[in-house]
Amino acid sequence: MEKSYILKRCTSTLLLLLFVLFSLSAQTGFKEFQGKVIDGKTNKTIEAASLSVNNTNISTITNSEGQFILKIPSANLDSKLIISFLGYTTYVMPLSELNNKNYTIELFESVTTLSTVNIAAFKDATSLIRKVFNSKNENVSGETVFMTAFYRETIKRRNRNVSLTEAVVNILKQPNSSKEQDAIQLSKARKSTDYKRLDTVSVKLQGGPFSTMFLDIMKYPEYIFTEESINGYNFYFDKPSTINNRTVFVVNFNAKNNDLTINYRGKLFIDLESLVLVSANYFLDVSNMDKTKNLLVKRKPNDVEVYPLEAIYKVDYKQKNNKWYYSYSNLSLTFKVNKKRQLFNKVYTLSSEMAVTDWQVNHTDKKIKNKLSPSVIITDAISGFSDPNFWGQYNLIEPDKSIETAIEKIRKSIEKERERERKKTLNG
Repeated sequence: MEKSYILKRCTSTLLLLLFVLFSLSAQTGFKEFQGKVIDGKTNKTIEAASLSVNNTNISTITNSEGQFILKIPSANLDSKLIISFLGYTTYVMPLSELNNKNYTIELFESVTTLSTVNIAAFKDATSLIRKVFNSKNENVSGETVFMTAFYRETIKRRNRNVSLTEAVVNILKQPNSSKEQDAIQLSKARKSTDYKRLDTVSVKLQGGPFSTMFLDIMKYPEYIFTEESINGYNFYFDKPSTINNRTVFVVNFNAKNNDLTINYRGKLFIDLESLVLVSANYFLDVSNMDKTKNLLVKRKPNDVEVYPLEAIYKVDYKQKNNKWYYSYSNLSLTFKVNKKRQLFNKVYTLSSEMAVTDWQVNHTDKKIKNKLSPSVIITDAISGFSDPNFWGQYNLIEPDKSIETAIEKIRKSIEKERERERKKTLNG
């Protein structure tokens, strides 16, 4: 019998969803643009660069190879494209310049300095961070927002894809000041898992899109900085940077000691003018294997022990009309599985990411049903992989080469199965 274990996002509380969702209406006519974003000096590709259509809420990000796909409604084809990435000068160009599928966009690093007055406003980095979290309801949207987002979840054994899930989801995003939780509705999804490559253990991520949604630490600060745990961290200033041509403070943090149940280290990027968190990159401290053993596991067989080798988290926010909104998040977990009476360990990498591709303020307060549970595991639905136009007008994160290869293998497998069924029917 197949055994399984489920990875979860570390949390101290069970979050209950009380809301239903409204699905954003889809555009019928659109044009697709493709390209790549690179560093203009080094020619290195830039991962997770943001691409937004001016005067709209349409956006996407680049994949691990710097590539992007952007589908623009016909009514917005005369608009301009805004390309930005932390530490780089924002670039604006007409959409009409993206006239071929291999268009390359160059971004250049920006040099930023802060005056002593800027830094002197806070006696130390800790006081700045406390100000950010104490004022987390300011300069952010105070309205409920409906978002459309693209979600992707992959599981690899070593370097081989063994599971792939993709989905378009609708999100009812509550303001930071609200005690009501965000809700997610599945709009369209496809998934395939090769259990043969997983051997006798199937790896599943509990929470699906919620695993990335809960990385919104301005809405859910309890997942990293509580009133108690924030005292257990050192915060110190790094060189300032820029995002969308705005200056940002850069604050490094790490645990003061090993007393915390869970230790993180990383960087926080805070907008100089609004003192709002615009990005966060952080890591789980996995150096103490006894302490982190089975830490990320909700359920597992008794004869299996799971050790995290790496846990990386990222969240980004975007500004519009002087308000900041959740925009993108991802997590990457690499872990080792020890099974009794087996000579060799198995190493898996689980990655999930979600990018908001469109949104609108909820003026009508309309709600519908079919919300996902925070403990959801996305149901298999592999039929979509046989259709190259499965996503239609929805914006998505361009798949990298390894994912493209996995999708192509899934398609071929489906075609072979259909051919076997056809021959079986003819011979029957």
